[in-house]
Amino acid sequence: MKQSLNLRLGQQLTMTPQLQQAIKLLQMSTLDLQQEIQQALESNIMLEINDEESGSREGLISTEKKLENTESYTSEGSQTNIPDELPIDSSWDDIYETSSSPGLNNNEPVEFESQRSNSSTLLDHLLWQLELTPFSERDHAIAMAVIDSVNEDGYLSSSPEDIFEGLQNQFDDLEFDEFNAVLHRVQQFEPSGVAAIDLSDCLRLQLLQLPESTPYRAEALVVVTRYLKLLATQEQTKLIRKLEVTERQLTEVVALIRTLDPRPGAQIQESDSEYVIPDVYVAKHNDVWQVNLNPDIAPKLRINPFYSNLIKRADNSKDNVCMKDHLQEAKWFIKNLHNRNDTLLRVARSIVEKQTGFLDHGSIAMKPMVLRDIAEELKLHESTISRVTTHKYMHTPNGIIDFKYFFSSHVSTKDGGECSSTAIRSFIKELIDNENQGRPLSDSKIADFLQAKGINVARRTIAKYREAMLISSSSQRKRIL
Repeated sequence: MKQSLNLRLGQQLTMTPQLQQAIKLLQMSTLDLQQEIQQALESNIMLEINDEESGSREGLISTEKKLENTESYTSEGSQTNIPDELPIDSSWDDIYETSSSPGLNNNEPVEFESQRSNSSTLLDHLLWQLELTPFSERDHAIAMAVIDSVNEDGYLSSSPEDIFEGLQNQFDDLEFDEFNAVLHRVQQFEPSGVAAIDLSDCLRLQLLQLPESTPYRAEALVVVTRYLKLLATQEQTKLIRKLEVTERQLTEVVALIRTLDPRPGAQIQESDSEYVIPDVYVAKHNDVWQVNLNPDIAPKLRINPFYSNLIKRADNSKDNVCMKDHLQEAKWFIKNLHNRNDTLLRVARSIVEKQTGFLDHGSIAMKPMVLRDIAEELKLHESTISRVTTHKYMHTPNGIIDFKYFFSSHVSTKDGGECSSTAIRSFIKELIDNENQGRPLSDSKIADFLQAKGINVARRTIAKYREAMLISSSSQRKRIL
């Protein structure tokens, strides 16, 4: 095969750095955008925050001169006489008085980060109690193994037999009765019911810590240890026969069991709260819904006039070329940031215009809407709408709503119209919330109710929506007791 050189003309689409940056900013969340802006401010000398409260550069220079003139005066107005050198056998504290907060030890430095409240965990709480409990060195090691096996809900993640088998490699003469005794001592820790094997054991431990004079405590112990499945399936007749109690007494027994906590570890386990910052605010003024950008999500940027005036147009020196590149990058960044905010505001206003029923009446009035509807109205691509609505939030009178929440599929009605799947979920939840707990609505019955409203929904669709909302079936929702 002979090699040769050929010249061909062709066209292809390429993404310029400006376009890549615009797409990157468009799909960023509020937190990511703030970090990107901060990084741009630190890396580009031409960018600065356009703060209305800050004065011009001349004002800053005059302020600096005033500070230089008053630098040798303290806050009380007396002149400070700081010697150039301190005596060798003296320290700073021997000559100058140091201010300290009352009640603090001056010898220990104050770490302000340590004063922040840290989220406590169940493991820390159990270890704290372990150190306060008198254990021998051997029992302390066994208790540590038990505590290490406790999960966030307060249950043992491994069976006692598995924990005992692992400890046998550490203690050759360890017997199961000795391990079991330490396990029982750990199960007396707070919160009540911790280190339980399963739900039945957890409820049993909590009942045992109640006073013996507690009404119906003995009957409740029998239920949680032997007939917990009958209680879960609401077998009232069988429970009455097994316990040999009346219906009223059984009600009291069940009421006592319901005061127990099936997840004792959740009482201690805490997590740092995560706050959502809305990108836009929606409010009603003069019967018209108005949408405005959140001014706090991103500061206003501008080109630094001092550094931009230093650029010499005809100079090709290394410093001047670098400053020109920084100036061009700053202009691109400000333009792309403006385009992002403009596109975000246009999409938010289009969503609000189509979903005024949701803003006025709630989820029941949600209209079906897909990305194509917004894209065709704003003459944008669907991928652009998808990027704009990702990790973006809207502050409405109904709460802070994710942009994606407003998009849902539709279901046909008898009149030939369309109903949003979000509205159908709201109908289902409303029907279940108002149902008779003794005779809960089945999926078929809910489908009949929606059919009466003109919404054609199959029973399996009702079941899918119900499971998506984490709502149990009618047999599990039944409450006789």
